[in-house]
Order: sequence, then structure tokens, then C-alpha cells
Amino acid sequence: MADTLLTEGSAAKGKDFSKNRNHAATAPAYFSVWDLHAYYGESYIVQGVSFNVHEGEILALLGRNGAGKTSTLRAIARMDEPMVTHGEIWLDHQHLHDRKSYEAAQLGMALVPEDRCIIQGLTVEENLQLAQIVEPVGWSLERVYELFPRLKERRKQEGTTLSGGEQQMLAIARALVRDIKVLLLDEPYEGLAPVIVDEIEKTLNIIKEQGITTVIVEQNAVRALQLADRAVILDTGSVVYDGTANEVLENEALRNEYLAI
Repeated sequence: MADTLLTEGSAAKGKDFSKNRNHAATAPAYFSVWDLHAYYGESYIVQGVSFNVHEGEILALLGRNGAGKTSTLRAIARMDEPMVTHGEIWLDHQHLHDRKSYEAAQLGMALVPEDRCIIQGLTVEENLQLAQIVEPVGWSLERVYELFPRLKERRKQEGTTLSGGEQQMLAIARALVRDIKVLLLDEPYEGLAPVIVDEIEKTLNIIKEQGITTVIVEQNAVRALQLADRAVILDTGSVVYDGTANEVLENEALRNEYLAI
């Protein structure tokens, strides 16, 4: 691969439980992260992360608190922090590693952050319309409302006054009204009742059927694994497992060591 950024740091070594590794360094994929390194100031957070995700897959990106999951998502989305110093990010044959966050978004990358970032003072519908101001536009409001009938009912309500589950629906819907290829979800189940988590999971499966690729970071690892096709586990910023989600569910030693479940 070309266009590698300035080399700095080296990947930490971890125990590899995978029998069928699918690293981006060795196999082409729809969405690939290869040898990604990133820093918050002097703190070395993302330490040589590599993985592949195929089109339409759901990947669970897991690990204990502080493992580097959110930092990896932010680095992939090309946010200003953490600062990527080395590595490559490819989406549908387009390189993202040397682009700004807005350029990555234009090429199909969408990050739904943990705090959801619903814009205060705007209604549900205005939050969605604002996301459609700049091309490329994705789903229509009608299609979004079909997927999220609660949002249609509350379309004239201020977005920040919605319940936690409804705000999560709005954050996902706001991503879908853009023309996205990869949906990055950071802790989408946090603080939600199990029945709302069920609704979010049904939504993510519908999104998968539309061919959209999803990477989900979630502390509720069991629910994420039950949803996902594959899993990547991080420990202190490095990949220690890359394989099927079912294998993690069946591997008690792996779960105990890296997920505490």
C-alpha cells in the first residue's frame, strides 16, 4: 500500500487467539486499517492496530476500559485527536489516512460519538435537515422516518429533549441521511434499557441488509458479540484477537483475560 504517514512508534505485542486472522496487511477488504498508530500529546494510545471489515459486515471492536477503542474509532474517522502518526486507512479503494475528517465523511465515513452530539435548539427534523445541506446526501427523511417511527412522531420536538434511546436513534438517523459506507458507533447501548437496546439492534441489522458496514464499540460485549459477524479485541492499544464473534463467545479464557466476562 502507498501513502504511508510518518513512521513513529511500534506496535505492542499481544497474545493472538485467532485461528483465522484477517489482517489488513495481508488481505484486501472493503474497509481496511493497517498498522495505525496515534497519540494524544505524548501518550501513545493506538499502537499498530490492523484489521479488515468486508462490505456489509458488523465488526465489534472490544476491550477493557482504556484499551484504546474510542481512540481507534476517532483515528479512523480522522478526527483532530488522537493524532495519527503512522498507518493506512482504506475505504472502497479510497485512502483516508491523509485526509481531514470532513473529507473522510464525504467519502462515506460516519462517526456516531458516545455523547451523540445532538444540536441544542434544533428540532429532530432540523438536526436531520442540517446533515443534508452538503452533498453527498443519503437516505431521505421519509425513509428515515420509516425506520424510526418514533422520530417521525417527535420530528417537531427539540432533539436534546428526547429520551436517551431516542437521541441514539436520532444520531444514527443523522448519519444515514448522509451517503455513508461505514458507520462507526461508540457505546450506542450506554444507559439504555434492554428493550431499547433490542430496537437499536434491529435497526443495525436492517442497516446491514442495505450493505452498510458497521464498526461498534460497546462495553456490553455480549450484546455486541451476539450482533456482530466478527470481533477485534484491543488491549493497551494493540490487537490481541481478530476473528469471528462466535469464537469469542465460546472462548471463556479469552473473555476472562481481555473482556472480564
